[in-house]
Amino acid sequence: MELQKITLMDAYMIETLRSNGISNNEILAQIEQGNVDGWQDLHEHFDFNELLKLAEQDIRSFRSILLEGYKVKYVTFKGLQNLIKLRFGKVKDKDYQLTETSIENLKLNEDQALTLKQMISQNWIFSWDGGTGSLSHR
Repeated sequence: MELQKITLMDAYMIETLRSNGISNNEILAQIEQGNVDGWQDLHEHFDFNELLKLAEQDIRSFRSILLEGYKVKYVTFKGLQNLIKLRFGKVKDKDYQLTETSIENLKLNEDQALTLKQMISQNWIFSWDGGTGSLSHR
């Protein structure tokens, strides 16, 4: 099955919820109730109503995004760094190094590597050697 494609902002909002301990089931329950007001305190600049709109388009697709994963339509270099931090808790200089155009020596386990590979847009090349990964722009 092909993964649903979402915007970078949608991915940020989903990963912000997850990084704050909100489970996929809790996200789905709040979305189905149409009540995302409680999330506003998690990030003052995000409009979590956008996730409601995404779910209203096709709730089955939204459920698939949460439970099976997603692919971001287009990821910028800074956006990639933010996703890595939100999703995996990895930070620059501790868990990886930056060059002008790539991320090097990114410490990941196998599950993290598989998740990252499926998430990133086609403008990135990802390689992983069993312990560290690198990402470079196409």
